[in-house]
Amino acid sequence: MERIDENGISHDVMAPFELPQYPIEEKQTRTQIERQISQSSRMNEKATHTHHGGIPQKRKCGLLREDRNLSSSIDKLTEAVEQEDDDLTPQFQRVTISRDDNTGVALEDTKIAAKSLIQALLIREKYVAMALHSFPKTTAKFLHKMEEHGALTGVFHEEREHGSKSSIAEHPIHAPTTDGDPFHVELEDSVSCSFKFVNGVVHVYKDESHMTGNEPIEWPYPDLNTFFIDQNLMTALISDGPLKTFCYLRLQYLSSRFQLHMYLNDMRESAAQKDVSHRDFYNIRKVDTHVHASSAMNHKHLLRFIKRTMKCEPEAIVCRQNDGQEMKLHQVFEELNVTAYDLSVDMLDMHADRKTFHRFDRFNSKYNPIGESRLREIFIKTDNFTDGKYFAHVIKEVMSDLEESKYQAAEYRLSIYGRSRDEWDKLAKWAIKHRVYSDNVRWLIQIPRLYDVYKSKKLVKNFEEILENIFVPLFEVTNDPKSHPELHAFLQHVTGLDSVDDESKQESANFDRNSALPAFWTSEDNPPYSYYIYYMYANLVVLNHFRRERGFNTLVLRPHCGEAGSAHHLITGFMLSENISHGLLLRKVPVLQYLFYLAKIGIAMSPLSNNSLFLNYHKNPLPEYLARGLNVSLSTDDPLQFHYTKEPLIEEYSIAAQVWKLTSCDMCELARNSVVQSGFSHKVKCNWLGPNYTRDGVAGNDICRTNIPDIRVAYRHETLCEELAMLCKAASYEKISQEQ
Repeated sequence: MERIDENGISHDVMAPFELPQYPIEEKQTRTQIERQISQSSRMNEKATHTHHGGIPQKRKCGLLREDRNLSSSIDKLTEAVEQEDDDLTPQFQRVTISRDDNTGVALEDTKIAAKSLIQALLIREKYVAMALHSFPKTTAKFLHKMEEHGALTGVFHEEREHGSKSSIAEHPIHAPTTDGDPFHVELEDSVSCSFKFVNGVVHVYKDESHMTGNEPIEWPYPDLNTFFIDQNLMTALISDGPLKTFCYLRLQYLSSRFQLHMYLNDMRESAAQKDVSHRDFYNIRKVDTHVHASSAMNHKHLLRFIKRTMKCEPEAIVCRQNDGQEMKLHQVFEELNVTAYDLSVDMLDMHADRKTFHRFDRFNSKYNPIGESRLREIFIKTDNFTDGKYFAHVIKEVMSDLEESKYQAAEYRLSIYGRSRDEWDKLAKWAIKHRVYSDNVRWLIQIPRLYDVYKSKKLVKNFEEILENIFVPLFEVTNDPKSHPELHAFLQHVTGLDSVDDESKQESANFDRNSALPAFWTSEDNPPYSYYIYYMYANLVVLNHFRRERGFNTLVLRPHCGEAGSAHHLITGFMLSENISHGLLLRKVPVLQYLFYLAKIGIAMSPLSNNSLFLNYHKNPLPEYLARGLNVSLSTDDPLQFHYTKEPLIEEYSIAAQVWKLTSCDMCELARNSVVQSGFSHKVKCNWLGPNYTRDGVAGNDICRTNIPDIRVAYRHETLCEELAMLCKAASYEKISQEQ
């Protein structure tokens, strides 16, 4: 059906889930209108504002009695938060709901749902604060306002100081490059603390006498019984029928509201982007927030590297046979009856295909070139006969490509297995010996959940040995950097820990009060997912407080979570992690998906990876998450298995844009999310996003750096504030009902 508007432009009326499309021949007319909108917006910004861009006052619902003081405070807070830096707020078409009772469910269910959701947010805030992770300020402000009125009790973060809204000339968009040795660091003196494991968690003592007297330093130590109580509460919440209905309807509302926003403001957003000089999607910062170092190169790159090494270093001794005899590189390939000329991408056979779908075992075998684990050991391992020489070379080539692209960065995962205590020192020695560093790269340490494998090979006696092998070196180097000087230097560029493995594996037991403590977990069975995550988190809490006391960088927990398996994994991720990778199962758990939205928990999604392993591309929930306002970013996961080009991250963005019809604003929003989620330092992010990037709403956006229109940022911020205000008001109704 065709419709003619007042400007004489014809539009095809399409399905409600599609964005407006304009014929090519009308492009000039569309551009002219966008310019008019842009000019009109600039004129409106100079005019006097009326109640935050013309938003009408909300009518009070008279159907319920409420705590009027608290409700009034929430209204004032909502208005204050939304109108922060009001002179920066853009003019655009807003969608508002006139009544407070707009949830679509019974009023009693709304009251109970609001109270439950706020309780869940407080649980996350408690664990986040304990581990020195981040919590969104807007959400914290609303919770704090309720706490002031006695509606709840919580622990809240202090607000970070902000800089001025500097221009690019005053605050360059490129962070200063590292001069000299990136691994040079002053070695602090030892503080002579003592530490030991108590029920699977390291306790730190001022000295031996305090350890003998069992008097640990007064840092927060996670309590296992409290965790079980909170875990059981969260489990009950996600299975509560009325709460699931409430959250599902709110998520549907967020999706529909975004579609209306796009219908009304798509042209304004496009015009705002065109007004920005020099900036577009290609030259804004984007970080690959989830990529494994052993597969950071594409298969063509690895093929060329192997061929070049075969031709240039055929006499290099690269491995040792089982009988102790050393082998040269040409002997390895002669034994395989393969020449450099024979090698091809097809012969390497490292690309995931339809045979890997729901077959994680086959996917893992794709890491072996030509199906030979010996070649994997030679070329993509850090700890081998050549001390990881070839792997370091190929990673440095990938880093060089990132630096050449200028606006791309990555966080590569390196493995620590927990089989022995010298793994950290070997990894640090590898990085420093081969000078594996780039200003565009930071490291995360991934810890595979392979206790059952190590136990069957008699490498460990119990689970606590794995925890000791992982965390004791970290506490030793924090206590005395001179005890592990190379590790101390390497940790300056490590941002966090990850937990990896096949989540679809059947778990033999649940993590509850009947579970054995790590020192007594001696069975052949692998502990459940939440068991791994809890003890990683608990030890990380103590380590972070120790490192902060010493003035060292702290680490965050960013596990693989929700790719497959049980939804219970997502409960653990919600409670304990800074952000997660994958998060596919959130589409099946509306309560947790809504909580992830309210808590702004980062989700690094890899649609191409999921397409080959667990979920077809067209079923991926990323566009739905993005529309609703979840904090999602795009990542590559394993370019060696899933990508074809020299720039796998751009390949990921381009396919997503084509399949899901993402706008330029959508892609820039994903890119900004990736920078915020990443572990790059606050100073670097100030250069990339602007000195005020930690502020909420328009005040924290610098379109000259992010290329995100203030209209989109204002929409996201106002929508979140309205959702939080709705929950807080509903919770205040519940409070009055109890008093009566």
